[in-house]
Amino acid sequence: MSTVAETNIKPTPERGARPGASMRSRLQDALPKIVLAPSFAITVVFVYGFILWTVYLSFTNSKTFPSYAITGSRAYQRLWRWTFESDPPSSWYTSITNMGIFGFLYIFICLALGLFLAILLDQKIRGEGMLRPIYLYPMALSFIVTGVAWKWFLDPGLGLEQTLHQWGWTSFHFDWIKNKDFVIYTVVIAGVWQASGFIMAMFLAGLRGIDGEIMKAAQIDGATTFQLYRRIVIPLLRPVFLSAFIVLAHLAIKSYDLVVALTSGGPGGSAWLPSNFMYEYTFKRNEMAVGSASAVIMLMTITAIIVPYLYSELREKPR
Repeated sequence: MSTVAETNIKPTPERGARPGASMRSRLQDALPKIVLAPSFAITVVFVYGFILWTVYLSFTNSKTFPSYAITGSRAYQRLWRWTFESDPPSSWYTSITNMGIFGFLYIFICLALGLFLAILLDQKIRGEGMLRPIYLYPMALSFIVTGVAWKWFLDPGLGLEQTLHQWGWTSFHFDWIKNKDFVIYTVVIAGVWQASGFIMAMFLAGLRGIDGEIMKAAQIDGATTFQLYRRIVIPLLRPVFLSAFIVLAHLAIKSYDLVVALTSGGPGGSAWLPSNFMYEYTFKRNEMAVGSASAVIMLMTITAIIVPYLYSELREKPR
């Protein structure tokens, strides 16, 4: 039997290969990470770092300046008492009540109006190219501009009521912006005016993405227009509904500048939302712990909305 001696054969570099080629490829692979590293570090420090700092302050007795001694959940207990045991209602109770009214009406009306406008524009009407920018234009404005414009329009001494009085309709009265029981509805009007065009664009994109063959097959089977939208179109728009809901809920919870610009908080703070409460107690009433606790509650509310959405979108579909 003959034996074959095993030899270690070292691979020779390919012809034309340069020593710096591997270093260049490594740099090219690392370049995106190098570019993103500063923004990633800034986000970690100034977003998530300050979120943790706010959570920490909510468990202290901080007033005008931060206090580093942990005192427990006193701030949360105060908010709990102001929610359920305060008589007359506290400003925190008013804020969360307004949040419920504003959030429900704002989201529902924007979804309904946005879907209605999208269905109309989806009919290939004449002048669609001009109408879409008109509906989308309010979203390009800041909440401050929107609030100031609607404040002038709704002010009884300047806007709609005064104009109609000058035209002879002296019996017309619309003083919601100065009425503590109705001022929150003026915030709903301004918010819907600004956001409904953007929601319309989302629904219109969803409608244009529906396969036309499905629609034609349903029409051949005798489906009416109402049945077509109720049984086919709207169910296919479920992802758009979910995305629009997340966007609107996020905007509703963090709304601050719209309330300030439109109503200046309303008579006696009657238009406050939790964001207004947080700013007032943190920076004006020197109750930093209470303001931090209200901010954490807002964060938990947003998280409770976004996390299920992310879970439904990112989970692996069963094979």
